[in-house]
Amino acid sequence: MRVVRFERYGGPEVLSAVEVEVPEPGPGQVSIDVAFAGVNFADLKARAEGYRVPTLPFVPGLEVSGRIRAVGEGVAAFHPGQEVAALTPHGAYAEVVVADTATVFPVQDGLDLRTAATLPTVLPTAHALLHEVGRLRERESVLVQGAAGGIGTVVGQLAKAAGAGAVYGVVSRPSKAGHALKYGYDEVFGSDDFPDEVRRATAGRGVDLVLDPVGGDTFRRSLASLAVFGRLVSFGNASSAEPWQVGQSELYPTGHSVAGFSILSLAHTAPGALRELAERAFRTVSDGTVELPVTAEFPLTEAAEAHRLLGSRTTTGKLLLRVAA
Repeated sequence: MRVVRFERYGGPEVLSAVEVEVPEPGPGQVSIDVAFAGVNFADLKARAEGYRVPTLPFVPGLEVSGRIRAVGEGVAAFHPGQEVAALTPHGAYAEVVVADTATVFPVQDGLDLRTAATLPTVLPTAHALLHEVGRLRERESVLVQGAAGGIGTVVGQLAKAAGAGAVYGVVSRPSKAGHALKYGYDEVFGSDDFPDEVRRATAGRGVDLVLDPVGGDTFRRSLASLAVFGRLVSFGNASSAEPWQVGQSELYPTGHSVAGFSILSLAHTAPGALRELAERAFRTVSDGTVELPVTAEFPLTEAAEAHRLLGSRTTTGKLLLRVAA
């Protein structure tokens, strides 16, 4: 079977397609004939910086959709031929992947495999950021960094559905603003001037909840954009800055709080909680609350082009690799 992997760190050119043995599922696992694989920013950080890479060579990719190929010992909940979506720690850029059943989800009625591939990382993450971790309450205001990306696109819609009073977005390029406004945002700001724009839009008050995947200076400025008793949820470090630190001097005066979330960490430490979260989140697609558009699709062998496009910071919505018909 074919996989796309890298044997050294670097730009998209280090990705190459190679033939490897088809993996077999172990106890509590299934193998999946992959139809589509999602492309995420974490894949780019793995390729460029070694993010979550235990050894080389390494096959990136965190999510797939497809059909069960084989089941391992003790697996009764799935059967060959069943359509599923799955979250994987890595290895999704492949024609066949093996996944633990704790992070494999049956495709719900009415969803096709192309749509299903967009769900495993984005939907549970967006839901957790707003509800389980962010504790959004009705009529509160939200500020979302990366508003036009996959998670940002979903968060805007979920926040509106939850009764948020105002949903503000930050985008890296003005050309992305229209996309964010289409998917639930009331106003969209540029990344350079967002703190001033937040204070203007809120009459100086600030926002109740900020969701930040960027880190670094953006994290600090997001923290400064909070209202009294506001919360900030960090869910990434796209800036590759030093890990954020915040202490009493920043939090005490106005009762701010800071939390964090990683779906990959949750899958490792609390797979049962992840399954419950994912089932709730996936229903928002089935019932029409949320739409996540696929804005670019590449064959598996052109994964490098997908990385180049995502790395250009010009994309909106979700990018996929097409693995099988």
